[in-house]
Amino acid sequence: MQLSISGRHIDVTDALKDYVTGKLTKLERHYDHITNIHVVLSVDKVDQRAEATAHVSGAELFADAVSEDLYAAVDMLADKLDRQVIRHKERLIERHHGRG
Repeated sequence: MQLSISGRHIDVTDALKDYVTGKLTKLERHYDHITNIHVVLSVDKVDQRAEATAHVSGAELFADAVSEDLYAAVDMLADKLDRQVIRHKERLIERHHGRG
């Protein structure tokens, strides 16, 4: 899995990169066919925003989260992507085995 992290109106520190990498590499536990994830961290006055686009086999998943704390936004983002990856995998399994 290739992970790219960029910042909009913010300098992405090594600690922040390590935190995001640690959270998003856990997605591979549920689904191995994630090719790449692009994460954009941004600051708008008080709100801290984290957005991610994950390219998986057969789909492209997008999630975003807004919080006053950037680390909390990354946590919420990882949870949302985790749910989407699990749901995508379940849909593929149902399609493969049939609905009967």
